[in-house]
Amino acid sequence: MFFFLLNLALSNLGSICTTVPKAMHNSLWDTSNISYAGCAAQVFFFAFFISAEFYVLTITCYDRYVSICKPLHYGSLLGSRACVHMATAAWASGFLNALMLTVNTFSLPLCHGNALGQFFCEIPQILKLSCSKSYLRELGASAFTIFLSLGCFVFIVFSYVPIFRAVLRIPSEQGRHKAFSTCLPHLAVLSLFLSTAVFAHMKLPTISSPSLDLAVSVLYSVVPPALNPLIYSLRNQELKPALRKLMTLYFQKN
Repeated sequence: MFFFLLNLALSNLGSICTTVPKAMHNSLWDTSNISYAGCAAQVFFFAFFISAEFYVLTITCYDRYVSICKPLHYGSLLGSRACVHMATAAWASGFLNALMLTVNTFSLPLCHGNALGQFFCEIPQILKLSCSKSYLRELGASAFTIFLSLGCFVFIVFSYVPIFRAVLRIPSEQGRHKAFSTCLPHLAVLSLFLSTAVFAHMKLPTISSPSLDLAVSVLYSVVPPALNPLIYSLRNQELKPALRKLMTLYFQKN
């Protein structure tokens, strides 16, 4: 589990470092410029780390499934070699996905100016500057992304169905609580990631506005990576009292 958490932390750190430092630089220096090559690099690395995060969350489902449904086989099914192979597959899939999206996006001719209404280079905003009707082409290039995402979602659903069945069959309440506690952080992180991503890319065009688009981009690109460490850290028994004490002191002052 901690090996997969390390990979998740690296993907979170990478996605934050791809967008936030440049946005902070532009804010401090009162500018909004980014080079064409810098924009392409930002698109690639953001897609790479976000894709890798989703794939790592997916293989973490398998880790939770084996630990709860097949605990006696955990060492044989999830040895160090198997974990490395799964993590490598997640990062390689993220790299391939990001490469295809970046090449497809920046191969389109841009003729509607060079101003993006975001704090980072986002693919939907770049496509708005394109001269061509790129919807079919973008859909074709995104087929790999859609196929992998649907496959990961189905895998997650079919992993958690036997997990919940196994947990509900545990006779003691303490045992059920312990089993659920191993799954709840993963479910919370996964729900936060999926809900923000779906809301960002499935919102109706009729309710789109520059301020709303900016808020939604912050919601799915910054909030999940920032909250994920906190969600998983809440399982730490030493952190809980410290956080509770900090909140108590804050409310007493106010």
